[in-house]
Amino acid sequence: MRNTTRRGGRALAATLLLCLAVVSCGSPPETSAPAPATETSVPVTKPYDKLRPTQVSIPKISADSSLITVAVNKEGAISVPSADNPMQAAWYRLSPVPGEVGPAILLGHVDGGGKPGIFHKLHELAPGDEIIVNRSDDKELRFVVERSEQVPKDEFPTEAVYGNTDKPQLRLITCGGVFDRAEHSYEDNVVVYANLA
Repeated sequence: MRNTTRRGGRALAATLLLCLAVVSCGSPPETSAPAPATETSVPVTKPYDKLRPTQVSIPKISADSSLITVAVNKEGAISVPSADNPMQAAWYRLSPVPGEVGPAILLGHVDGGGKPGIFHKLHELAPGDEIIVNRSDDKELRFVVERSEQVPKDEFPTEAVYGNTDKPQLRLITCGGVFDRAEHSYEDNVVVYANLA
């Protein structure tokens, strides 16, 4: 099967550069009042009945979640799971299905509502750690972490995260760094890069 540029690549990367600058990843660890809802915290746009990932498990950090399917909202930002359910992870369905050639994108909160999120300990992953992804075709795929980084949102490595690749890869993204209460957002992103084993 021929790899096309319908997923990944510069066009998607350029679109998503703006998206990740405004994606909300959670709320402060201790809040006296709930953070206001953001436009990017929206429910799944519609059921997705094609091949898709259904579950992600990261043994080292005891993270295990079903995967909902998200796309882009009306403002052009990636939709994220509700911060009211911070333990829910999501697959960005305009990226490849995990196991296909290209960078499959999984998103999760670092926290929400004063509780840890599914990717609360994502920054602890190191080269060699395993990430297990189950798919709707009953396949279980094992990915191995190549590297991780924490970067300011205004310096997000768009091409490295979303650019085309010649093999199946995985990107896990959450927030990190200092929480800006005025903006209701973390200042950084944590990105984990993994390869299909």
